Amino acid sequence: MPFFSPFRMGNNASAATAISNTAITNQIQDAISDNCVVIFSKSSCSYCKMAKRLFQEMNVNYKAIELDRYENGSQFQDILHQMTGSRTVPRIFINGNFVGGATDTQQLHREGKLLPLVHQCQIQRERNSVHSY
Repeated sequence: MPFFSPFRMGNNASAATAISNTAITNQIQDAISDNCVVIFSKSSCSYCKMAKRLFQEMNVNYKAIELDRYENGSQFQDILHQMTGSRTVPRIFINGNFVGGATDTQQLHREGKLLPLVHQCQIQRERNSVHSY
């Protein structure tokens, strides 16, 4: 199933919305669990650019999901709001955990806590890939 694909089932709009919200929630959770760093972003957002630049400068791979490039990006923001307590972007997840927005991430970096979080995820993934059959 492609990421962020539109889901339309039947003629009942409320049922389609409920299914769509469930599918979107699953897509968000899949992205978070499949990547060490996920940034839910908008391409024109200066705070989003700041967060992405921080990870680039640290040579850390991340998955950026540009919500303004998807028809249902607003639904993604609604669900991220339910998950994180805010609708603003960026919404940044590291090792499956929500760490905050751009300024929160900058603060973690200044405190020397950001890179260890990323490395912890990378080490866990390496261990899991070695032990998987």
